[in-house]
Amino acid sequence: MKILVTGSAGHLGEALVHTLRADGAAVRGIDRLPSPCTDLVGDIADPAFVRSAMAGVTHVLHTATLHKPHVETHARQAFIDTNVSGTLHLLEAAAAGVAAFVFTSTTSAFGAALRPPPGAPAVWVDETLAPVVRNIYGVSKIAAEDLCALMHRLTRLPVVVLRTSRFFPEDDDDPAARTLRSQENIQANEFLYRRVDIEDVVDAHRVALRAAPRIGFGRFIVSATTPFTRADCAALGRDAAAVLRQRVPGWEAVYAQHGWTPPDQLDRVYDNRAAREVLGWQPKTDFAAALARLQATGDLRSPLAQAIGKKSYHRTA
Repeated sequence: MKILVTGSAGHLGEALVHTLRADGAAVRGIDRLPSPCTDLVGDIADPAFVRSAMAGVTHVLHTATLHKPHVETHARQAFIDTNVSGTLHLLEAAAAGVAAFVFTSTTSAFGAALRPPPGAPAVWVDETLAPVVRNIYGVSKIAAEDLCALMHRLTRLPVVVLRTSRFFPEDDDDPAARTLRSQENIQANEFLYRRVDIEDVVDAHRVALRAAPRIGFGRFIVSATTPFTRADCAALGRDAAAVLRQRVPGWEAVYAQHGWTPPDQLDRVYDNRAAREVLGWQPKTDFAAALARLQATGDLRSPLAQAIGKKSYHRTA
């Protein structure tokens, strides 16, 4: 087995390369930026580079992407070149014998479908929710997902798409949110509805590699298991703390100790049931587990998340 990891200089790419090599797997990391986890430096928008990088590869973990923060700094065409054309080049090269292809997408692809009107119930987000794209980032990720589906239909290439929720440690992109709560408080709250630890994201990709031949093609939400149910959505849109008191015992003492506050309302809840039941993925870190780790170690994050740390996005095209 020879595993290609694209985006090996990024958060997830580095975590994948680090973990897979520790397991003894043969891994080739590629990125446009050099890094300790990057074996070949090049651009996936270049089909010749992709063809050379794919030589001898049997499995692909495709994490390379322009991210949502790049919407402010990069031209729309750059998103098409990297996120769409780059994915197509990889899929075409993989179609000639790769055993499994895993594409890292994002829950941001749901776009405006995640934002209900003020006072409305929280949106229960599972794989049946139809995306309503908000920007070129969402357009490019949905287009790349559809290319994955198309290539599976045309060539029977086993492909799994993982729509990951937030796992990066950087500050929240909402300035208003940062004025109300500390970043650690914000991220603890997010484990209730839209965050996942990178250790669990890595494990989801490893599980997806094994499951892809069995599944053929599938899209799955990868997020921490929420303590809420679909029946809670109306109440979560009004008073999230009241629902939290019913669903999770013991959190109030931890929050009081750190001077934190729970979310006032929630606009969405990610449901990972399909990833658990169909893929067979079993995430370790949910809201309660994150708080337990905080009490034991002083940090919400897993050891892998701490080791990867923060990475700045390149701010100029």
